[in-house]
Order: sequence, then structure tokens, then C-alpha cells
Amino acid sequence: MRPPDELTPREHEVLQLLAQGQTDREIARSLTVSVTTVKLHVEHILTKLGVTDRARVADRAVELGLLGKQSG
Repeated sequence: MRPPDELTPREHEVLQLLAQGQTDREIARSLTVSVTTVKLHVEHILTKLGVTDRARVADRAVELGLLGKQSG
């Protein structure tokens, strides 16, 4: 499996919040951007990490060393 394309700084911010379980609306509010912008970032993150849904994002990011281990 090839390494993912590098995330932009903003995508990394969105990834952190996504991994915390925040919704698009909550992320948008936190970053003072539109929900549409968040959805675009999430789409890019999913593509770059090679996953098809939000539920797999945090696990994949941990596998790739982009996030610390998630407790759960």
C-alpha cells in the first residue's frame, strides 16, 4: 500500500476534530468555515487516507502515524 498524499495543515486540523467524533457542523463552527468547506476537506482526507467512510478515518490515521492511538 502506498503512503497517502500529505495532508494540508487545514486537513490535519479537520482530521483531529473528525477523530474526536465531531460532526461537520461542529468542525465548521470550531474552524469558522462553512459546512461545505468542511465536507470538501473530509472528502480530500478520505481520498488521501484511502478509506471510504468517516468511521475508518481515525483508525487509518493512527496506522499511518498521523494521530496518536485513540482510546476506546
